[in-house]
Amino acid sequence: MERLWAPWRMKYIESGDLDSDGCFLCDKLAADPSEDEENLILHRGNNAFVLMNLYPYNNGHLMVAPKRHTGEFTELHKDELAEMMYLTQICVDALKQKMEAQGINIGFNIGRVAGAGCVDHIHLHIVPRWNGDTNFMPIIGDTKIMSEALNDTYRKLLPEFANLK
Repeated sequence: MERLWAPWRMKYIESGDLDSDGCFLCDKLAADPSEDEENLILHRGNNAFVLMNLYPYNNGHLMVAPKRHTGEFTELHKDELAEMMYLTQICVDALKQKMEAQGINIGFNIGRVAGAGCVDHIHLHIVPRWNGDTNFMPIIGDTKIMSEALNDTYRKLLPEFANLK
């Protein structure tokens, strides 16, 4: 069994962001679209949106979320589900084309015990993977090597979303 270990995320967990009263997804979505790069939003659709994870497991870690605030997967409407899956396809293609991802992990964390950092606004994680992308640094040195700045990755991926309706 392979495991995706991410001990560097403990900084996020210990930051207290998990217990905040607001919803970071709704906050980012409510911001003016002129602030999309700062908020790492790559695309705003009719029912869902795509953004980069501020605390990524790997470079290019994306999230797709419904615009509507709900933490229940079973409460998603068909049009939200359809758009989320369509956007997930676009994300996978973008990560393969622009980041040369060799594999992709896709998944929901539903509920706090399942690892959801934001339990009240469901979102889908899309994590690009490369052969050897886990090494001794996170385990021995408590350090995750991110080879590219978030804004550089944002600018690399943005053109893949530019012509979506």
